[in-house]
Amino acid sequence: MNEKGRIQLNVRVPKDTAAKLDEIVEYYQENLKLGRVYKGDVLTDIIEKSYEVMNKQKKMNNRYLTKK
Repeated sequence: MNEKGRIQLNVRVPKDTAAKLDEIVEYYQENLKLGRVYKGDVLTDIIEKSYEVMNKQKKMNNRYLTKK
């Protein structure tokens, strides 16, 4: 990925969360034929997808609230 516009996040997470991330990275590595997969790229993908879902839910909630 392009290094421009990136920042480094130093975070502490529980060991089981780190193990889950390792498992997800391994899954990406095995199932997406992209070459080398990095934790940062996987986290970016997860965050982007979660952000999309959140915005869809917000949009649906706004539609529901305006219909009341």
